[in-house]
Amino acid sequence: MDDLTISLIQANLVWENADENRTAFTHKIAAITQKTDLILLPEMFSTGFSINAAALAETMDGKTVQWMAATAKQKDAVIAGSLMIKEAGKYYNRLIWMCPDGSYETYDKRHLFGMGEEDKTFTAGVDRLIVTLNGWKICPMICYDLRFPVWSRNTAPYYDVLLYTANWPQKRIHHWEILLPARAVENQCYVIGLNRWGTDGNDMYHNGSSMVINPDSEMLWKGKDAEDAITITLSAADLALKRRQFPFLKDADGFKLV
Repeated sequence: MDDLTISLIQANLVWENADENRTAFTHKIAAITQKTDLILLPEMFSTGFSINAAALAETMDGKTVQWMAATAKQKDAVIAGSLMIKEAGKYYNRLIWMCPDGSYETYDKRHLFGMGEEDKTFTAGVDRLIVTLNGWKICPMICYDLRFPVWSRNTAPYYDVLLYTANWPQKRIHHWEILLPARAVENQCYVIGLNRWGTDGNDMYHNGSSMVINPDSEMLWKGKDAEDAITITLSAADLALKRRQFPFLKDADGFKLV
């Protein structure tokens, strides 16, 4: 497989205003000048981490999904990020993996944040998603999923990149900074953690600290305490080398989620 180029946009989100957020991300994405394979946006990038789903949730043919499709086509890159979706009378914190040809795949957040009453509004997902991009297997997850290593364990079908899109507050950022490298080491993969920045409508401050981490837990990039962005290339050769040198995944305990 070839190297993989990923663009991360660590952005401030306008509280509960999808129109303004789409406009802001249009400008930020237009500023990406080098060729990229994937553009990653924060969790609930159109609204911020709100539970006001009755007023804010969109459908899969709504404005934000249409915007993702148009933007992916224009940039010739996958666009991924989560937003509130209403479907069959239920609400989901749904990551959409939008391809340039307009096809897409979805992942519904498995672990809902009870302290923020997310579980009282949204329905938890039941299935993991592993997508293929340029020969890479990628497992996208959402924020609170990071705390649950069994759910993200690198079992068959194995993945090469584990990514988290998040609204992770500064008051618990130390956990974020510990757990992301741990996931890289235990799953022998690249880990991408994209957090938002700024203060949300609940007066919760987020200081960014987005990260790109290699399988040895080495920090390849860390976002500033500000709006920040990067386009970075992941080395397929380096990943293959590390897996050859220390092939421990084959010795992992087997288990089944129930």
